[in-house]
Amino acid sequence: MTEPPDTRIARRRYVMVCVLFWFPLGLTIAPSVLLFTERGMSLVAIAGFVAAHSLTAAVLELPTGGLSDVLGRRLVLAAAGLLNLAAFVFQGLGTAPWALTLGMALMGAGRALSSGPAEAWYVDTVQAHSGPGAELRTGLARGNSAISAALAAGTLLGGAVPWALGLGPDAGARLSEATSGLVPPLSVPLLLAAAVEVAFVLYVLAALREPPRPPTTLRGVLAGVPATVADGLRLGGRDALVRRVLLSAGATGSALAAVELLTPGRAAALTGASESGAVVFAALACAGFVCSAVGSHAAPLLARLAGGGERAVLVSLGAGASGLLLLGATAASTGTATTVLAATGYGLVYLGLGAAQPIESDLLHRRVTRSGRATALSVQSLALQLVGAVTGLVVGVLPPGPPPWLLGGAVLLAGALLWLRRGGEPPAGPSPDAAAGPREAPRDGARAP
Repeated sequence: MTEPPDTRIARRRYVMVCVLFWFPLGLTIAPSVLLFTERGMSLVAIAGFVAAHSLTAAVLELPTGGLSDVLGRRLVLAAAGLLNLAAFVFQGLGTAPWALTLGMALMGAGRALSSGPAEAWYVDTVQAHSGPGAELRTGLARGNSAISAALAAGTLLGGAVPWALGLGPDAGARLSEATSGLVPPLSVPLLLAAAVEVAFVLYVLAALREPPRPPTTLRGVLAGVPATVADGLRLGGRDALVRRVLLSAGATGSALAAVELLTPGRAAALTGASESGAVVFAALACAGFVCSAVGSHAAPLLARLAGGGERAVLVSLGAGASGLLLLGATAASTGTATTVLAATGYGLVYLGLGAAQPIESDLLHRRVTRSGRATALSVQSLALQLVGAVTGLVVGVLPPGPPPWLLGGAVLLAGALLWLRRGGEPPAGPSPDAAAGPREAPRDGARAP
């Protein structure tokens, strides 16, 4: 059957939103931890900054998801872009712990606002044109591939810029001297990220058309958000499959917290300098995101080969856990063979997580309706952020070496094992009476096609 033109347009716009939102975040991945270290911050302090991001996102996830369901996807996404813009400025120029904490908290607020609206807009638009049984995995997989590609490109550029500024006449040193140390080379990618956020906000306001919502007041918003949030929480409590998706998101958050906090220091220790460490980490992170893009692109095929989405999630998360355990096993030794094994483990983490994400999203979307879709995505993101924050704090106080890596690997392995028992996949689309809101799904629901 020929795909409707409106569906193809929606997919392209969704992919573009994914690129514009995540590319600036990619710019900050390589330099951030090393910049904070250069500013004199300890690993424990940096773990605190990461916790400020994760806990802010966790506190705001459900209210902001409900806000998107009440006010609309476009306005909430634009607000997320503005918050990220401010966050990048604080992180790039801040030298005091309070400024860096504020920057990370603002980024957490932006993350909370952005965690559901774009994907919810895409699913809403596709189902509006093709019906509730519309095929979603391809578009969701392409969106995840676009996110990974944007992160890969941003990370590579974010690591290369500080290194390039140190070449030739050493423009980086002159820039740092001219700004009295306020803008060292490692700050430049964060300021570039702030500029890209302007383009993101303008694109969202121009391209994400959605049906007009009933006029609402501040009182109506405040009344509507708690009810929508309660519906999302009740769905997670009643539906075993949704509950596994949420628990798996928490396990993913733990794995990502360990990898993102520990890898920059490991790369810098390998090279012996922050700037060269940023380049190595950027190349490594870029390769990881490419692996994630490959995993996301292959997700629909993997689901078919595995005999369903649930088995595919088990395989994907299991691969990611094996990668983290391999990183832990190689953390206490050096050598070429060890480095190759560690890089292989790093790639496995992102390959597995990249494949699992669109499959989990597809399972989730077929359990919820339009009225609570962004809220359900926010509950999923809440689990990821909250467990990630706790893991980051624990990683910050654990002794260096294998233990921090093995902690993340063990939690992700536990998330994979949740999918050993098949609970039945959801039907191809919500039932005709689903407009009333989330409802309990049959325990042995039909498998998706």
